[in-house]
Amino acid sequence: MQSFIDQWLPIFYEAIKDTFLMVAISLAFSVLIGIILAIILILTRPGQPLQNKFVYQFFNLLINVIRSIPFIILLFFMLPFTKFVVGTSIGVEGAIVPLVVNAAPYIARLIESSLLEVNQGVIEAYRAMGIKTHQIIWNVMLREARPAIVLALTIATISLIGATAMAGLVGAGGLGDLAYRFGHLRYETDVMYVTVILLIIIVQGIQSIGNRLAARMKKD
Repeated sequence: MQSFIDQWLPIFYEAIKDTFLMVAISLAFSVLIGIILAIILILTRPGQPLQNKFVYQFFNLLINVIRSIPFIILLFFMLPFTKFVVGTSIGVEGAIVPLVVNAAPYIARLIESSLLEVNQGVIEAYRAMGIKTHQIIWNVMLREARPAIVLALTIATISLIGATAMAGLVGAGGLGDLAYRFGHLRYETDVMYVTVILLIIIVQGIQSIGNRLAARMKKD
């Protein structure tokens, strides 16, 4: 046991650090893009102030198309583009672009659903008072939908962790790369088991934090 810890602890530390780095960076970009896409869908859908059939259908189709592509296929398909954008298709940097492309539409759809759950009567009341659309979005809709958005982002974060594990197949680093290189290719079953346990702990921790944060926002 002690020999296993001495041998693998530094390697697991680097893998965990790379996993959190990939998740943090890709989540930040994905949330930014996802919020923008969700707002566009909300504003341009039929019956809304800025309704635009062409814009709504274009972005709606774009999101559906990207979401329909399994991440492992998207990962390999985007290798040339990823290398063009960041200069490499491996390591943490090489995983960011496909992770963002995969997660942003998913987050956009989750946030769109959260915003649509906001009481329309409240929104109409603010519109009747002459409040501008952008103020309603930022100060009313996003504020009212905070608990649902937090839960949605919790789900998205957990999905990103799973995606980073698959990104290990192209040498992206992190726990997935560790499990693939040592647990699968070199038959180090102990490494595989520890990796799975660590992923379970991380996912459970993130889910618990998300649930508590959403519950606290509901009380505010």
